[in-house]
Amino acid sequence: CLYIFREAALEYLKLSSKLVKQLVEILVGKLGVELDDSKIESLLGMKMVNMNYYPECPNPELTVGVGRHSDMGTITVLLQDGIGGLYVKVEEDNDAENGEWLEIPPIPGALVINIGDTLQILSNGKYKSAEHRVRTTSTQSRVSVPVFTVPLASERIGPLPEVVKKDGLARYKEVVWQDYMNNFFGNAHAGKKSLDFVKINSAKLE
Repeated sequence: CLYIFREAALEYLKLSSKLVKQLVEILVGKLGVELDDSKIESLLGMKMVNMNYYPECPNPELTVGVGRHSDMGTITVLLQDGIGGLYVKVEEDNDAENGEWLEIPPIPGALVINIGDTLQILSNGKYKSAEHRVRTTSTQSRVSVPVFTVPLASERIGPLPEVVKKDGLARYKEVVWQDYMNNFFGNAHAGKKSLDFVKINSAKLE
């Protein structure tokens, strides 16, 4: 039985990785940039599969399934069951502190694709990482299976030079991925505050 689960998880990881590579190529291409395969593999170098279980809670308003945060990696592929409970924050006028929380209803056979902090940094802010959270329910437990793709630990991430040239400025500094990851896990999650670690203060740009 465990062998069957392992094989299914490995197949899911393999197909998800192929999908993510295609998505990155398309999204980066929309920025007017073409990355070679070795660079894309470096940005998607580590892949992790999580299997999350959220038990039903008699008083869901008193608990949090997962607090508000954005994923630190490049792209996340999420398979969720039919229970629901995933919410994404829609920013208002590029204001990350304010916005409306929208539930992402489960669609049979569909995957949820989240852009992570890494792609926001690479795009110099053109693409926004998805701030999201999970709420439990009082009637049913929930299961989700996300695949996280993150850069190799030694990879340097920063705004793509071609994008910076077009924008006329860099909104984020370049950093070794291991340092960004250490900062991400070394501090409590509070929305998208992790990006402050690499964000260049607007006052310095003037």
